Amino acid sequence: MIKQPPYLKKGDKIAIVSPAKFLPKDIDFAISLFKQWGLEVVLGESVYAADHQFAGSDELRTKDLQRFLDDSSVKAIIASRGGYGVIRIIDNLDFSLFLENPKWLVGFSDITVLLSHLFGKLNTQSIHAQMPYTFDDATPASLESLRKALFGESLTYHSKNHPLNRPGTVEGLLIGGNLTLLVMVQGSLSEMDYTDKILFIEDVGEREASVDRMMRMLKRSGKLSQLRGLIVGAFNEMDEEKVPFGQSPEEIILKVVEEYSYPVCFQFPVGHIADNQAIILGTTGQLHIDGQQVTLVQPN
Repeated sequence: MIKQPPYLKKGDKIAIVSPAKFLPKDIDFAISLFKQWGLEVVLGESVYAADHQFAGSDELRTKDLQRFLDDSSVKAIIASRGGYGVIRIIDNLDFSLFLENPKWLVGFSDITVLLSHLFGKLNTQSIHAQMPYTFDDATPASLESLRKALFGESLTYHSKNHPLNRPGTVEGLLIGGNLTLLVMVQGSLSEMDYTDKILFIEDVGEREASVDRMMRMLKRSGKLSQLRGLIVGAFNEMDEEKVPFGQSPEEIILKVVEEYSYPVCFQFPVGHIADNQAIILGTTGQLHIDGQQVTLVQPN
């Protein structure tokens, strides 16, 4: 049975930690917004720590996250930012007390490792959404989607039609995250089962050849053949190839999955963009794609 952490209510305590890269700026705006939502905010020791590019040593970041995983009074843990670093600490975390009192973990990008581990290994839902580091530049709608996800309100998203979209209507459990990190956890305890799932993917700062390589790796490993649907978010800030690859990320992805019949949509509002909408991993999603728009519903 899939474990769903209790939804938040006003007065609940949440913790902010930095399990990956260090914060180069304050997150006062995010803290203020969480308080406006009626939440008590606790900052971990790692939040403003720095050890080269990391938010403190591996030991500090592990200890900090472990502290809040074990604390039953904390109802959600928010990663301050991504970057790189979660894979260095994931195997040193003990989730036994967490499983007795599940709580929401929130983040995206490098935090995909943690979210994938929660669902793949622990069968527990989590939230792919904006993080305090990105709050300053986030759209109000994306921040509101995080609030709704945390407080158990239904989520409905509409996005514009893309010429490469493949129409259809499906329902299934939502999984996904950053493509690079999803590929990186394959073959480990943290990988998810893709069978009968609606997969969402996004990435930033990659080359077209890298996208092609990663998508073909997922295909060769059998991850893409049994999906119910594919949601492709932002693939932005792509590094320019010295010799043009000849296909956009969207064209690459569609080519890789062309033999499958499930619906596919592109440029959905998820990823390293201002309008990064919250998606709950492990919840049921209803995806509808037609010639006019894309609709994704995550019922409460």
